[in-house]
Amino acid sequence: MSARKIFVTTALPYANGRFHIGHIMEYIQADTWVRAQRMMGAEVNFVGADDAHGAPIMIAAEKAGKTPQQFVAEIAAGRKEYLDGFHIAFDNWHSTDAPENHELAQQIYLDLKQAGLIETRTIEQFYDPEKGMFLPDRFIKGECPRCHARDQYGDNCEVCGAVYAPTELIHPYSALSGAKPELKTSEHFFFKLSDPRCVEFLKEWTQNGQHVQPEVAAKVKEWFGTRTNPDGSTSTGLDDWDISRDAPYFGIEIPDAPGKYFYVWLDAPIGYLASLKNLLDRRGEDYEAYMADPMLEQYHFIGKDIITFHTLFWPATLHFSGRKTPTKICVHGFMTVNNGEKMSKSRGTGLDPLKYLALGMNPEWLRYYLGAKLNGRNEDIDFNPDDFMARVNADLVGKYVNIASRAAGFIAKRFGGRLGQPGSDGEALLAELRAHRPAIVQAYEERDTARAARDIMLLCDKVNSYVDANKPWELAKKEGMEQRLHEVCSTCIEAFRLLTIYLKPMLPHTAQQVEAFLKVAPLAFDDAQTLLGTGQAIGQYQHLMQRVTTEQLDALFALPEPVEEKVLPGGEAIAPEIKIDDFAKVDLRIAKIVECKAVEGSTKLLQLTLDAGEGRLRKVFSGISSMYQPEQLQGKLTVLVANLAPRKMKFGVSEGMVLAASHADEKAHPGIYVLEPFPGAQPGMRIH
Repeated sequence: MSARKIFVTTALPYANGRFHIGHIMEYIQADTWVRAQRMMGAEVNFVGADDAHGAPIMIAAEKAGKTPQQFVAEIAAGRKEYLDGFHIAFDNWHSTDAPENHELAQQIYLDLKQAGLIETRTIEQFYDPEKGMFLPDRFIKGECPRCHARDQYGDNCEVCGAVYAPTELIHPYSALSGAKPELKTSEHFFFKLSDPRCVEFLKEWTQNGQHVQPEVAAKVKEWFGTRTNPDGSTSTGLDDWDISRDAPYFGIEIPDAPGKYFYVWLDAPIGYLASLKNLLDRRGEDYEAYMADPMLEQYHFIGKDIITFHTLFWPATLHFSGRKTPTKICVHGFMTVNNGEKMSKSRGTGLDPLKYLALGMNPEWLRYYLGAKLNGRNEDIDFNPDDFMARVNADLVGKYVNIASRAAGFIAKRFGGRLGQPGSDGEALLAELRAHRPAIVQAYEERDTARAARDIMLLCDKVNSYVDANKPWELAKKEGMEQRLHEVCSTCIEAFRLLTIYLKPMLPHTAQQVEAFLKVAPLAFDDAQTLLGTGQAIGQYQHLMQRVTTEQLDALFALPEPVEEKVLPGGEAIAPEIKIDDFAKVDLRIAKIVECKAVEGSTKLLQLTLDAGEGRLRKVFSGISSMYQPEQLQGKLTVLVANLAPRKMKFGVSEGMVLAASHADEKAHPGIYVLEPFPGAQPGMRIH
């Protein structure tokens, strides 16, 4: 029988920040499952990537003074310490901005178009008049049109899970500027999910009991039903999916539509395929042949907040572009702290993965604890510090590691480091441990690591009961009990090896240490069917695991010490030090305000016409109308940032920026004050 071939991914993290504990939980769950599959003999390719596209990254990069590519690369460079730190072993880590993803995304789009499932429509879209750009869905907020939860994003509600168009939001506002967005028309591209072919396929795919958990299938079923729209009308079935965005946008350009880009959620999951292709290409393997193998299985581990994209959009995208659909979408819940409290750094309830590692806390404590909580269903799990300490100290140290420490010394000192033959009672105990292999393997297969952990700890209890009943430390003191001592200690080491096999997916580093101690090859589940046997030489036992301390947990959740800052009259501390070369990059010029007038349609802006000694006049828009009447400024001198890139706004192009001062706390200290140089300064003079 040939080995199972499995392709596994986790959700792609958005490349605008560091990993949080939710990422690590998902990666540990997937990594544990992958390791278990490999111990069953499967051939697994486990890949991840950074989700690199979209307006949020474009905007964040601009604020940081970097290109989007530079910004993403710096984020990606910090991934390794997390993954290595928690023994998470992806075979490949890639980026959705890689050439493979551009190629695959554009080809999949063309295949969907060929299938008659892409159409264009002129739509009304929200536009931020202050930022001068169409607003991405995630930068529009408002009231959900379904459940009326406030401050929900423009594409889906995080409270009720509804998916909708941004224009359906009630009381929308721009998350960038707070301005009320305006509706403008634009041509957009749609994937016709409402097509009867798509609806029929997705109903069968999501409800056949094969691809998603029952609780997920029940949730997805709601989206095929009838719902009431904000205007009182009703809709039945799936809505078409808007898959395009207008420039400026950091993403993949639609091949037959210059200036139009794929919405990030179209190309992001295709990044799974791109990362796999990158891996196979580097190995010299045929990607197309690999994906065409009818025996290939495809698993995606995701959080419950992105069910819609992975159970509707993604399988439809794959199926109607002529590609293999996922075997399973494995959905997990969120992690809370202390009986359901949400993570919050400010309240000291945040669990920072890097802080955990920096405190010297064993990553396998967390791997085991999460494994003992996760059960393969879409349920939230809670991190309770007291429970964490109890489980680790009692289960891993008190029950599991303790077995080896109670027997290994006698084998080394009394029997030349070689195992003997277990007695009849030992044989019976070991047979019972071996008999549990199928159930434990099945628990791993079903991602029910909580059940696996429970079963393994029950077996540990049986072994420890055997040790307590035979008391090797007393046998060692009695004459004529040498053989019995050898039998008992050999039984303990054989049992410890079996338990290590069962725990290995959760504790890979500890298992590696045990393999070295026992002088055996890497352990697989089939190795549980046999014993090491009489005469097997073992190494010197080294202690495998320390206990969790209250001091470590207190430090993990301790709030950072406040940094004492000198509060300046402006309400904020001095910015970080710069060099003279940094300052020299900003070209500040004296400018004369030749004309100043109000801007029709704006309550904040004044339009300044400036003479900066260039032989031409500049137009600059400035949000200072709350402090100045136009006649107060006309004829005055001010300071202009002359080499600032022009900015296209609703009211025209602003060619620079005038300098003004304000307090950091605008509500407590309202006011903005335009800088005015001393008499004698002339337009065009540079400020040094």
